[in-house]
Amino acid sequence: MTKEIKTRSAVKVIAAFAVVAAVVLLGAGAAATLRAQSGDDKYSLTSPGGIAFSDFRGYEDWSVVSSARTEDVLKVIVANPAMITAYKDGTPGNGQPFPQGSMIVKLQWKPKKSTEAPFVVDVPDTFKQVFVMEKNNKRFPKTGGWGYAVYNYDALANKFSADPTALQDCGQTCHVVVKAKDYIFHPYQKR
Repeated sequence: MTKEIKTRSAVKVIAAFAVVAAVVLLGAGAAATLRAQSGDDKYSLTSPGGIAFSDFRGYEDWSVVSSARTEDVLKVIVANPAMITAYKDGTPGNGQPFPQGSMIVKLQWKPKKSTEAPFVVDVPDTFKQVFVMEKNNKRFPKTGGWGYAVYNYDALANKFSADPTALQDCGQTCHVVVKAKDYIFHPYQKR
């Protein structure tokens, strides 16, 4: 009889543990789902030209290609692994185009003078914009195989939005001057 009670107790403990574990796992999954559905989900955006921001998921961790500076904007250019591999293999200088699926992103900030550095240096201040390019000859045959989109960031609202004035070929006008470099301005910088 004691053995039967011990077995029942063990089964109850295991069952209780399984229920608690399931509740914890479901709770975590539900919380993640709620977080993804609420607020500003930039990856739910699509540009007027049909380029989904979700195609660039993970761009925050892509490798740096180069940087640039205008009077108004600091820029960091990053690319997905396929494009970085092509750069390292010599594209576009080797006469080869970037492979299908290559993606490059230009992150843009309003600059400010550093108040901490012991020398004069501009650093990023307010994040402004994400400019994206995606290589897909079938989807973008009229623009050298590249699709272009711009996603603006509103710091006050903490939200991204697809730029309503930027059609999929908005970047083509500027990038056509570097057609011989497969429409890419920035080389992979030596490091």
